Amino acid sequence: MIINFSVQNFGSIKEKQTLSFEADRSDHLEEHYIINTNSNLRLLKLALIYGANASGKTTILKALDFLRQLVLEPVEKKTDTLNFYPFLFDPQTPKQNSIISIDFIQNEVRYSYEVEFNKNAISKEELHFFNPNKANVFKRSTDLDKQFSEITFGNKIKKDKTFEKTLESNTLWNNSVLGGFLKTNIESKELKEVIDWFATHLKRLILTNTQLDNSITRNVANSEINKFDILNVLKKADFNISDIILKEDKEMPESVLKILTALDLPKEEIDKLINTPLKKIEFEHTVDKIKYTLPISQESQGTQRYYGFSGLLSLLVRKSIIIPIDELESSLHPELFTHFLLSFLINSKKSQIIATTHNREILNNKDIFRNDSIWFTDKSETCATELYSLSDFDSSIVRDTSNIFNAYKAGKLGGTPNLGDYYIDFNDEDK
Repeated sequence: MIINFSVQNFGSIKEKQTLSFEADRSDHLEEHYIINTNSNLRLLKLALIYGANASGKTTILKALDFLRQLVLEPVEKKTDTLNFYPFLFDPQTPKQNSIISIDFIQNEVRYSYEVEFNKNAISKEELHFFNPNKANVFKRSTDLDKQFSEITFGNKIKKDKTFEKTLESNTLWNNSVLGGFLKTNIESKELKEVIDWFATHLKRLILTNTQLDNSITRNVANSEINKFDILNVLKKADFNISDIILKEDKEMPESVLKILTALDLPKEEIDKLINTPLKKIEFEHTVDKIKYTLPISQESQGTQRYYGFSGLLSLLVRKSIIIPIDELESSLHPELFTHFLLSFLINSKKSQIIATTHNREILNNKDIFRNDSIWFTDKSETCATELYSLSDFDSSIVRDTSNIFNAYKAGKLGGTPNLGDYYIDFNDEDK
């Protein structure tokens, strides 16, 4: 579970911005929104981020996904650059380091991880844990001239004499220590716990163009997701789907064949992939007691999207995971958007969703959201993203009885576009 997440000098973010899952003192909807931990933290299951287009909502999610990749998908060569941009609307920030930090809980232990980096290298990195008091796991500093990293471990960490040297030799200047650990054959309980959290609990960013149906179908085929979970969710959402039929697609699509043959892989690997049957889904619809089947490609975009979300909901309820989702409402009716969120909040135990959205209708009903779960992004005068919570507002602006929807719509909470009039002169020529 995430406790806090901070970003500085990354994309549209200039100054340090922090998103916190720590709940405020309110007991509103406590039963459904709050996860109580052994360390007496009250953590929220949900964070919804509102804001105008280009205000930096997605940048928050991309920074989290970048951190995940930095840990789990380390670059292979010293000459490889990190795939991000610092804040560019300032003469100084492109020359300065970027910083991302995260506090999270893994197996009831709190960890705090921070990494400082630029396009070419990771300059500093630290990992602490609380057991029960804060203690250093490791500190890393990089000599940028020599392109060499030095790693030191805290005195509470068990290690043999060759541990640090082995890890240093496997940690390139543009790899994280955690990424370097993945390349070694050494043991460290703390490093393994942290890597397991990133690999098992923090999921990839879901964008509007992410093809969820393929990955969900694979998970159904290998029994990672129960088909009947998805079917029950779809039935609850009134999709008139009576069954889900899993079939083998013996013919490899031509587009996939072209991609495989273009890959620089051994012939035996390509042949194995080509000869591995693909799985496909068909939906059964019962009309007047007659059963009809449709391939998923013939279903509406909304049905395809919610089939994917139904699989996610099964994972969120049955496991402890964190899923970042961009534009959660994409292809979903407003009622279905609310239905998905409430199904998640009521049924899940230790999972979290962090999502961007333009859906304002939920703000019309104080009975289904908490102030501390609602966030906004806005652009400052320097075009930098500012992130803040609804719970940050003074009670004179937001009271328990306030209509948050009207306040947001009127611009009192920020996070809305500053639009001009509707008249556009298309006749003027550039001079």
